Amino acid sequence: MEEKIAEFSNKKRSGFTSKLGFVLAAAGSAVGLGNMWRFPYLAAQYGGGIFVFTYVLLALFFGLILLMLEIAIGRNTGKSVIGAFTKLNSKFKWFGYFCLIVPTIIVPYYCVIGGWVVKYLFSFIGGAEGLVGATDATVTGTFFTNFISSPWQPLVFFLIFAFITIGIVAFGVQKGIERMSKILMPALAVIAVVLMIYVMCQPGAMEGVGYFFVPDFTKLSFKTVLGALGQLFYSLSIGMCIMITYGSYMKKDVNITTSSIQIASFDSLFAIISGLIIIPAVFAFSANPADVMTNNGPSLMFIQLTNVFNSIPLGRVVGIVFFVLVLFAAITSSVSLVESIVAVLCENGKMKRITACITVFSIILVLGSLSSLGFGPLSGLAISGKSILDIFDYLANNILMPIVAIITCLIAGWFIDTNIIKKEICFEKKKWFEKYFTIVVKYVAPICILAILITGLFVKI
Repeated sequence: MEEKIAEFSNKKRSGFTSKLGFVLAAAGSAVGLGNMWRFPYLAAQYGGGIFVFTYVLLALFFGLILLMLEIAIGRNTGKSVIGAFTKLNSKFKWFGYFCLIVPTIIVPYYCVIGGWVVKYLFSFIGGAEGLVGATDATVTGTFFTNFISSPWQPLVFFLIFAFITIGIVAFGVQKGIERMSKILMPALAVIAVVLMIYVMCQPGAMEGVGYFFVPDFTKLSFKTVLGALGQLFYSLSIGMCIMITYGSYMKKDVNITTSSIQIASFDSLFAIISGLIIIPAVFAFSANPADVMTNNGPSLMFIQLTNVFNSIPLGRVVGIVFFVLVLFAAITSSVSLVESIVAVLCENGKMKRITACITVFSIILVLGSLSSLGFGPLSGLAISGKSILDIFDYLANNILMPIVAIITCLIAGWFIDTNIIKKEICFEKKKWFEKYFTIVVKYVAPICILAILITGLFVKI
């Protein structure tokens, strides 16, 4: 294995072998815990249908354009994030380093949550007492609380997830990321659709479908808009180096517009499917669904769905399938986060891939351990009621990623020749879309995101 890794590490620069490989890898980056874990609980907390409506509007008007922009920057420069902005305009080399902060913060705590998924998968397979067979939220809630507050259990499963991620990235783009995505993404889609259909057929589930789809405009608030914007960045992997890095591996004959639409559509569809698994399940199997959705937040998937699985025939099997699904989604996203950092270390730090992977693992070990222990031995370090993991999540999603998106738009719209990006995207005969793209990048996105960001600093989420 070491000989194979060394062989891949010594190559100058690899890349995706096909359009399908790129789309599935990029979609795999976008589809992850942001869809399976984060989107449903935010939708539950921020009014269901109105949150989904707001998210879809932001995805159409901002998300797709920013996705295209980052992919185009990567492919045009053929560089990872630091090299990309340096090549576009040498004055902005500093911004490449700033961008790198985002995945460096996210990937450690992402691996912690990924470790939770591994723990639940193992627990369902092994029939853990206090989890499998329990139908009382107090019992399953105690299981979850005891696990995350343990001084060693979360660390063990966090390390398992981190090892899996680093191992895949160590094999490189073609042998690791592309090969994995071609296998996992189709399997992920099939399992998700089957589970969604099953849940929606349960008595009472259609009330949850109505809550999820029908917007109640009386529930529209700035918190809803800010939550949807933060979810947009998290879900589409915008503002965190990933799409610039993946774009640098993209072949020139692949259409950026078409690929971006496919990625955004797959991501949004999967987020909706995830919501249609979790929220209708809460309505079908909870006596007080409104209370459950309001008070459970991040634990919604781990606690409430466990009760659902334990209440249905073959629930243990369904639970195993579900957490396999979530694990697939988590791995594809964590791999993209690590790759965005590894690519910089290989390109700018002149490291071999295996050395870069070991370096990134060291960072994950330190910061991830802090997040993992933040619910147990380090719980006293909470700030304003937020755990260490919550602090990292808020800093990355609500502050750093919007700042990265704003500055990226300003650089592309005002400080380089705009024709560079336009030619890369190749709008062909769609001149109206080219004009729309330019207006959004130069004016609409920076102004709107800045307004939301500034106001968000004064709003408690």
